[in-house]
Amino acid sequence: MQRTPDDGCGRFDDVRMRGFRERATVGQVCEWLDARCRALNSEEVSPANAFGRVLASPVIAALDVPPFDRSAMDGFALRGTETNGAGDYNPLTLRLVGQSLPGLPFDGEVIAGTAIRIMTGAPMPNGADAVLPAEFAREVAERVEFTAAIAPGRNVGRRGEDVAAGQTVLESGRRLRPQDVGLLASTGIQTVFVVKRPRVRVLVTGNELAAPSDAHQPFQIFDSNSPTLRALIERDGGVLESSRLLIDDRALIAAALTEPGADVILVSGGSSVGAEDHAPSVLSEVGALPIHGVAMRPSSPTGIGHIGDVLVFLLPGNPVSCLCAYDFFAGRAIRKLGGRSSDWPYVRQRATVGSKIVSAVGRVDYCRVRLESNRIEPISTSGASILSSTTRAAGFVIVPGDLEGYAPGTEVDVFLYDPLS
Repeated sequence: MQRTPDDGCGRFDDVRMRGFRERATVGQVCEWLDARCRALNSEEVSPANAFGRVLASPVIAALDVPPFDRSAMDGFALRGTETNGAGDYNPLTLRLVGQSLPGLPFDGEVIAGTAIRIMTGAPMPNGADAVLPAEFAREVAERVEFTAAIAPGRNVGRRGEDVAAGQTVLESGRRLRPQDVGLLASTGIQTVFVVKRPRVRVLVTGNELAAPSDAHQPFQIFDSNSPTLRALIERDGGVLESSRLLIDDRALIAAALTEPGADVILVSGGSSVGAEDHAPSVLSEVGALPIHGVAMRPSSPTGIGHIGDVLVFLLPGNPVSCLCAYDFFAGRAIRKLGGRSSDWPYVRQRATVGSKIVSAVGRVDYCRVRLESNRIEPISTSGASILSSTTRAAGFVIVPGDLEGYAPGTEVDVFLYDPLS
């Protein structure tokens, strides 16, 4: 079933019970994916629903923020030059003629010899050019007495100092953070264009599998790949279109693959060379399977193809292999389709190898490691079916295909499952 990554013809070599003759390299698979994956079309959403989305076009401000000059603190709006000479031993006074509150401006003009009470964020009145902080003044009858001088322009927020009308507020391709959506709202923008989130269908196959809600029969195991994949899809900006648990039946698998509604389909289980591994042959019949078998450990039985424009990933059923193949390939595609970076969504940290990490030239190794005092040790029990190895590990190290591993004392990049705290 394996072919070179540029072969999109969909020809099929049945390798069930015979094994792979050759495998594509991780680099070849990534090149094939990157050539096929372009950001999806855009859709309009409100700023309130834009967090985490990727802008499809730049955002231009239609108005100034703030739209008027305003006070930067509580105090008194006045003409700055009229405070010259004020001090602790020379208090000066001005006549108090009104006040300006947020949303309730002073309806008048500050003329020579007068001041108004003003609150933070309130509009500056005509005639005033400075705000004297409240701590340097006190009200006496209908006058304000002050003991500090303030220069014109002080403590005044100018119109457009945050955002100017016509300014590009945010560039396209930006993944929106909480402060970004707040800034969008501050400019009065009703909707923005964002890249659509890829719709991802999850098909988990296997006669031996039971859902956690089902009665557990003898010789069955509970499905762990569905919730794992669902969480990974959400992490990478995709939308779960549906998640289905299927028995090893060709017709059921074919129907689930060809049903419209998804941009990406993940098939977990039945991707290898066993007699009941139907997914590769079914995908070849209804679409194309240009890649089957990758030079990596775990996850070597991974297959990647397409049905029209829908990308299909055949992920191994062993939980760690499924996680690994998703991270290397399916996650990369989902992120790119959603307009995100294809880079690993993990924090990297440099660390020193403690005990030797063993690999073999010609394959990429995904090695789970413990991390203590900036020193890493490989997890001893770490087979492809041992999902707990990923919960006991701090993260993983990738050994490239041109190395036999890492010797003790080597500095390497560790990809952390949890962000640095």
